[in-house]
Amino acid sequence: MITPENKGRAAKVGMPTLDNLRESEWSDEFEELMRNRLLMGYYRYGPFNTQNKTTKEVLDSIIFRANKYLDNGNDELLVDIANLAMKEFAVGTHKNKHFQSEDDGIHVGE
Repeated sequence: MITPENKGRAAKVGMPTLDNLRESEWSDEFEELMRNRLLMGYYRYGPFNTQNKTTKEVLDSIIFRANKYLDNGNDELLVDIANLAMKEFAVGTHKNKHFQSEDDGIHVGE
């Protein structure tokens, strides 16, 4: 198991299995909340895989919700942000939309 004390030395202590990681590196509760909101969103906004907002509108909405989350800490806003990001991923309108996996050097703080 990787702990703060042995982080960076994972090869020496043994890596967790992919099955262990599938269990530990995900939030089933978050996923369930995302899905529930998407299901209810169908009745308000229509099918998920239809493009009804521009990339700018989606990103403005994400930024608005992120700032609101900073103010009030309501986890519902994080679920909304995730769903908006997933919708942009699936049917976004950015003129140069693509996926290219690369290390940009920007990482979440430890």
